[in-house]
Amino acid sequence: MHVIEVSNNFKIIKSVVAVIFGSVLLAISSKIQTPFTLVPATMQTFVVLFLGMVLGYKLAATTVILYLIEGSIGLPVFAKGGGFAYLVGPTGGYLIGFVLTALFVGMIKIKNDPIVIFIYLLFSVSATYILGLLGLWNYMGLDKNFNEVFLVGAQPFLLIEIYKILILTVLSKQILKFRKFI
Repeated sequence: MHVIEVSNNFKIIKSVVAVIFGSVLLAISSKIQTPFTLVPATMQTFVVLFLGMVLGYKLAATTVILYLIEGSIGLPVFAKGGGFAYLVGPTGGYLIGFVLTALFVGMIKIKNDPIVIFIYLLFSVSATYILGLLGLWNYMGLDKNFNEVFLVGAQPFLLIEIYKILILTVLSKQILKFRKFI
């Protein structure tokens, strides 16, 4: 009985450490950026996809939610600072979309074929872009043509996202092995 209790406590501690470390990694990745327009190119989508692959859907989504809470209470973890107003700004939809991306990516099976993993990663990051574009459209004004919003909030990043997904796909077998330890 005591051994099971110690084992459960150890698993909880590992999970908490993984979630905290993941939120720190997300904060760091937000600072690695190239400003384009209203939406900067950061390494956040790469890290969200990576966390989903390593942690699985529950812990990855929890990590992103913790990150959003940290930022919304004013910690400067987002690309240009922090605060609740940030979540309703031009990048708020993308940040919220990270939760869905983490959930979707966390469901990848370790034994999946690399082509399936690539498609899964592409589908998963699409959640971030769909919510991000909707939020950006609302921010820019719904009277704007959606094409204008797409040109600002997605087109500049598509090639970068494909590269990120290709890197993760190539490394997927090694990355997914870490899930066994967490």
